[in-house]
This record gives sequence, C-alpha cells and structure tokens, in this order.
Amino acid sequence: MNVTALDWGIIAAFFIISLLIGLFTAKSAGSSAKEFFLSGRNMPWWLLGVSMVATTFSADTPNLVTDIVRKNGVAGNWAWWAFLLTGMLTVFVYAKLWRRSEVTTDLEFYELRYSGKGAAFLRAFRAIYLGVFFNVVIMATVSLAAIKIGGVMLGLSPVQTLLIASVVTVVYSSLGGLKGVLLTDFFQFFIAMAGSFGAAYYVLDLPEIGSLSNLLAHDVVATKLDFIPDFTDPNVYIPIFILPIAIQWWATWYPGAEPGGGGYIAQRMLSAKDEKNAIGATLFFNIAHYALRPWPWIIIALSSLVIFPNISDLQEAFPNIPVDKLGDDLAYSAMLTYLPTGLIGIVLASLIAAVMSTLSTHLNWGSSYVVNDFYLRFIKPEASDKELVAVGRISTVLLMVLSALLALALSSALDAFQILLQIGAGTGLIFILRWFWWRINAYTEISAMAISFVVAIFFEVINPKIGLIDIPADQSYLKLIYSVSITTIGWLIVTFLTQPEKDEVLLAFYRKVTPASMGWKKVLDRYPSEKEEKGTLGKEIGLMITGTFMVYSALFSAGFFIYGKMMPGFIAAAIALVGGIIIISSWKKLK
Repeated sequence: MNVTALDWGIIAAFFIISLLIGLFTAKSAGSSAKEFFLSGRNMPWWLLGVSMVATTFSADTPNLVTDIVRKNGVAGNWAWWAFLLTGMLTVFVYAKLWRRSEVTTDLEFYELRYSGKGAAFLRAFRAIYLGVFFNVVIMATVSLAAIKIGGVMLGLSPVQTLLIASVVTVVYSSLGGLKGVLLTDFFQFFIAMAGSFGAAYYVLDLPEIGSLSNLLAHDVVATKLDFIPDFTDPNVYIPIFILPIAIQWWATWYPGAEPGGGGYIAQRMLSAKDEKNAIGATLFFNIAHYALRPWPWIIIALSSLVIFPNISDLQEAFPNIPVDKLGDDLAYSAMLTYLPTGLIGIVLASLIAAVMSTLSTHLNWGSSYVVNDFYLRFIKPEASDKELVAVGRISTVLLMVLSALLALALSSALDAFQILLQIGAGTGLIFILRWFWWRINAYTEISAMAISFVVAIFFEVINPKIGLIDIPADQSYLKLIYSVSITTIGWLIVTFLTQPEKDEVLLAFYRKVTPASMGWKKVLDRYPSEKEEKGTLGKEIGLMITGTFMVYSALFSAGFFIYGKMMPGFIAAAIALVGGIIIISSWKKLK
C-alpha cells in the first residue's frame, strides 16, 4: 500500500488538532478533581452522546464485526446487537437515577446504597478490579486492533504502533481530563464516520467486487446475508440469536453495555447538566451505535470474503504479520489497503481516531476509579485537588503502559470479547435490581463477583483439562448458560442468608434517587410517614420497548434498502419513524 505525503499530512493534522484540544482544556481540567473527571457536571446531551458513540467506535469494533460476519454471517452480530435492550433500559429507567445520585463515579454508588465494611470492600476492590484489571483488558483489545492496522497498512511492528498510538493519547488525556476527551471525541467522531462510509463506498467499486449487487450475488456472500440465523440447527441459532436476546443482555456485564448503566456510560450521565440531558445523551448513543454505524463495517466484512476467503489468503498477502496475530478480524484492515491516496489518509486518521477516542475514555474513566474510589477514599482522604489531579495523570500513564504490554500477548478481539462476557456472566441482574429491591446488599454483589470469576476460570481453564462437565465444541454456549445459572443461584442464596442493609441507609438512598417504590414497600411500610414514590416505571418500560423496536427497525430498514428489498425497507422505516416520534415527544416533556 502506498501512503503518500498527502496521506501523512492528513494524519499529522489529526494528531496536531487532538493535541491542541488537550492543551486548550488543560487549565480548566487541572482546577479540581471533579472538573478533571466530570467536567463540572455541566455537559449537554449532544456532546456526551457523541462522545459515547466515539468511544465505542473503537478500532477493534470493526475488526470484531468482521470476525463475526466472516464466521457467522450478518446474523452473528446479535452477539452485540442484543445489548440494545440493556442500552434502552439505561436510557429510560436508569439515566435519571444515576444523575440524581450525584456521585462522582459509579463505584461511589456502593457507599450510597450499602454501608459498612462490605460496601467499603466493594468500592476498593472494584476500583482496582475494574479500573485497572478489566480496563487494561479492554484497552489491550483496542491496542491489538491498532497493532493489526499498523502492521497491515503501514508495515509497523507492534511496538512501533503502540508507541505512536499511546503517546499522543496519553498526552491529551492526562492534560485535558474529561472535557478534553469529550471535545476530542466530538472531532474524532466525524473523522471516523467519514472514514468508514468512504471506505465502504470505495471497496464496492474494486474490480474484484464490481458493485453492491455483484457482492450480494456472490456465492460466498449470499449465504451470509440473513438478519436472523438458520433455525433448523440449534447449534447455530441458540448461541447466535436465542442466547443473546434471552439471557446475555440482562445477565452479563460488559463495559459500555452494563445492565443498569455503569463505567464510562455512567460517567457521561453523571457529568450531564440535568436528568433530561443524561437521558438524551444515552438515547443518541444507542441510536447511533446500533442503527447508524454497523452497515459500512458489514459491507467491508462481506467484501473481504470475496478477496480473502480464507485465513491462508490473508497470510499470503501479509507475510510479515506474526502468526499469532492472524485471524478473521485482520480482514478489515486488509481491505483498507486497497484504498487510494487521500482517502487512505482519511481512513487511517479515522482508525487512529477510533483507537484514541476509546483509549482516552478508558484512561480517564480508569484513573477516576484509582483516584476517587481508591486513593482519595482509602489512602489519603485529605488529599488536595492539585494532588488528586496529579495522581490521575500518573495513573493515566501507568494504565496505558499495562494495556500496551497485554496487547502484545493477545491474538483476537473476539477471544477477548468472549472471555469478558464469561467473567461477568450472572452479575447483570443485580445491577438492574439493586435500585428497586431493598433486600439486595453488599454481600450480594461480593458473592456474585467472586462466583462468576471462579466459574469463568473453571470453564475456561480447568474444565478443558479435567473434563468434569462435557461441553461439545459445537455447544460452547452452554458455558454461558451454566455460568449465569450458577452465579445467579449463588448470589440469591447469599442475599437471603445475610442481613439486609440498615433502614437508615436504605431510606437515605431511597430519598436521594427516588426510584419506584414497589420494591421498597416492605421498608416503607415500617415508616408510615415516608412518602411512597409511585413513579412511572411502567411507562419507562414501555418506552424501552418502543425504543428497542425503533432502533432495530432503523437498523434493518437500512439493511433491506442495501439488499434492494424496498417494501420491507419502507415498512421498517415507518415503524422506526413512529417510534421516534413517540420517544422524542416523551423526552421533550421532561423538565
């Protein structure tokens, strides 16, 4: 691939603008810890929403989609499309509750909802467990994507790629704090969108492809186009469709799609101006993430099946790529090597933007845990704002170093995705219920976290060696079912065997966030003078369902039009339009 001076100029301009944004916001970000991590709780919905989309526009996401499509066809994307249900639940039920809590991080929630040593342990442990361990794994998968892009498109070694990608990201993230990340995300989002749509358009004009109609008619591609998997084979439709839509979305914990909201999604909601802006931000994010972005990636993935039908074809085309980095996810980067001068510069800048926007968010989010939920809470409660910002900047650098080292050992984005789902299996229902059911306590969460981790280690490491539970290779989805069942039964038993939180803790939380009272009735009955908040939970669940149908209809409407099926496309578009009108009118009525 020939990267010209024009292409390098586009990339250099991108780097310079990103650095300037970091410098521009450095002064305000350094004024206090809350400014560094929450931008003064004064951010509008559109900026927060775009930032969420940019963060999930990670360079490993198109690689993951390509991996999925090449293995399981378009229908394989239900592995992540199902998380829309989680997202819409967050939009209409949890966004306003998070904003009302007024915590600095979602981990601070533990000492608002629970009390005593259990709550303190949860906060401290998860600050390290999520802020460092999990966060480093996520950033490593992003860095792995950068390694593959750098190797295929620029001929860079893994170390060279990581040095280039990480240095600029660390500089503007550590200088500008969350505000710098948000503004850079806004700029990077449009670069990333232009790159993905431009690349898909050009790939369809390649001589090997010819046109969209030729691509869809190709023998290899035609069998991969269905939105819903083949229901004649349970080993296909159960893991691809039934499991994600029936269990995975509510039972598993995955960064960016946490049941009930959490992580950097919670960070964005907590930094919103008010509840209405928190809801608007998450709504925009879910629409753009699931309905706007997938098809350019899918088109490129399908095209790659024509040009690189097998892994051996990728290996032959790119002999310098290490064997342990070869996989179906490499095909996305391989297809981009066909782009012309100018466009390749924009696409490379868009991929760099995807890497940097995700890394910068995870760096700021992870360091917020280290600073607010570990250092300030347990190490030095009297630390000044200046000291906290300094610790935040140091932890930003260290997190990047750790993730880069791990990236060198990974081989597949899909492998990392499956491992993370397995580790979090069975914990998601707690994050949904803890706002609405008084009986859940700190030991509920501690036990779920411990059980899910042990069960994941058993199924991923121990069971393959000892064969205690027979799981056929074509039924690997059974691991998730077993994990969710064991973990859920375990934490329910612990919940009823341990003491509930003290009434004063429960009432203080209830008054603060004012959730619907149905799950708190047993506590409230003991205090007749306490006001019961009837809430609008039924309406909110209705809006969640409406929003889910709206986004899926928009997603499949675009797909039908791409496939040349006009009537189904118009019907799906009409459903999406009606759903959109209902939701926008409801959002505008909020105070």
